[in-house]
Amino acid sequence: MLRCALDWQPQPLLEPLRLDWLTRAGVELAVLRLDRIDSLISGNKWFKLIHHLRAAHEAGAEGVMSLGGAYSNHLHALAAAGKRFGFPTVGLLRGHPVETPTVLDLQAFGMALHWLGYAGYRERHAPGFWDDWCARYPHFYPVPEGGSGLSGAQGCKAWVTRAREQLATLGWRDYHGWWLACGTGTSLAGLVLAEAGAHPVYGVLAVPPDHGVAQQVDGMVKTAGLAQPCYELLDGSRGGFARVDADLTAFIQGTGEIELEPLYTGKALLLLKARVDAGQFAAGTRLIFVHTGGLQGRRGFE
Repeated sequence: MLRCALDWQPQPLLEPLRLDWLTRAGVELAVLRLDRIDSLISGNKWFKLIHHLRAAHEAGAEGVMSLGGAYSNHLHALAAAGKRFGFPTVGLLRGHPVETPTVLDLQAFGMALHWLGYAGYRERHAPGFWDDWCARYPHFYPVPEGGSGLSGAQGCKAWVTRAREQLATLGWRDYHGWWLACGTGTSLAGLVLAEAGAHPVYGVLAVPPDHGVAQQVDGMVKTAGLAQPCYELLDGSRGGFARVDADLTAFIQGTGEIELEPLYTGKALLLLKARVDAGQFAAGTRLIFVHTGGLQGRRGFE
């Protein structure tokens, strides 16, 4: 059944986003609409999963297991994919049993859930973490939290080709960089690898700078053999992951031209506005903003 999943190749559209603060600065922005590739398997999560699923298929796995929280976009996409393409899934969740809209979806999609507590979840990077779970589910393939790592990054490389194929529809001959939110840095690493220095990639941290995202990105691009990565990490966390303040909320509510969520895309676009308003991008700059999805997770803030 995993073979069926590998045949799905969504093609995100590149669309112009016209906002007054961009117009005033003479900056053009196009959005790669990963949020619109599917109603359930949405955003960057599918692209981060695809190479992991290919490895699972090649290993002869019958199903896939992974980790996440009670609002995890990653587990939501994995469980929805399992439901659609007919392969079983297992989710290892942070904390203790709780009913959230996401958890109810996971159950409806048929994902088997196991709650690790908080101490147990903190052990997910420890050597041997997967041993007991692989013994319990011997024919399941373990995928890192969020589909992270070089395999996840490789799946995101396709965005560059897809965006370049659509530049003419915008009347663009070229662009000056990418802008996207970062959690683990996997999506950013994929863009950095695909660009190979041709265009800069700006990653807006949804987590504080001390969470090691730069080290993870450097590790992935180094492993892939890219000697001179061209990217910049910017702190958009606003004091912490999932930290939402009145200014961020007002910005999201006032940006009616595009749906945003407060953990990633809202913070990323708000920081871009601050940079544009400060004159840090010259008139005529053309940027591609990656809408990484995550809209199902907004239900935790409603």
